[in-house]
Amino acid sequence: MSEPLIRARGLTRRYALPRETLFSRRREQTALAPADLDVARGEALGVIGESGSGKSTLMRLLLGLDLPSGGTVEFDGRPVDAGAPARSLHWLRRRTGVVFQDPYASLDPRMSVGRIVAEPLWALGVPGDRRARVREVLGEVGLDPEMADRYPHEFSGGQRQRIAIARAIAHRPSVLVGDEPLSALDVTVRAHILELLGRLRERDGLTLVLVSHDIGVVQSLCDRVVVMKDGEIVERGPVRDVLLRPRHEYTKRLLASIPVID
Repeated sequence: MSEPLIRARGLTRRYALPRETLFSRRREQTALAPADLDVARGEALGVIGESGSGKSTLMRLLLGLDLPSGGTVEFDGRPVDAGAPARSLHWLRRRTGVVFQDPYASLDPRMSVGRIVAEPLWALGVPGDRRARVREVLGEVGLDPEMADRYPHEFSGGQRQRIAIARAIAHRPSVLVGDEPLSALDVTVRAHILELLGRLRERDGLTLVLVSHDIGVVQSLCDRVVVMKDGEIVERGPVRDVLLRPRHEYTKRLLASIPVID
């Protein structure tokens, strides 16, 4: 079996809470209990659970966007040191792209679409004709390249999320992480974005890590799934096995809560 592209071992995150009084003991809240996780090259991994289950915390640690309280993360065999200077993690930023939940909040309203999509190219020093790459990637996500001079407020929610995806893949990363990327969109737009992500994965060999509370999205796009509750990974396995034959009581309750139309 080949080595995983991303490997986490004993990964934890704790946050200090304010003291109740000047003389009370310092308290901590555990956002992520010790977790081991492997992400294979080219796979699509879904991470599901209720709000506050630790999904986003896990993703931030895997991407080196937050400092773990304990444990290690390796990307393609190279240690990820989130406490290192930002420039020393350019190699990781070059290999990863992120799409966030809210397409309205994740795009700077003062920047044109062209500047937004080109931002990682400039920040990471990607060589080549950047203007041409912006036009190319806008076309890849189903937008007219002539829209590069327009601003985010001129677009619908679905178009904004396409812009966010264009920015995330402009520098040709090997891993694309989506942190609830479809939750703010209506059903029709979500179907289009799902189709787009699946097409990009098949064409470019992208490794996908998709954080979602929408089990239907994970079922449609992912190979494996991880189930989280209260900062712990309580179940994992192939999507079909976990969703059809869940073993953990929490997973069973989570699946039972999905509305069903008779």
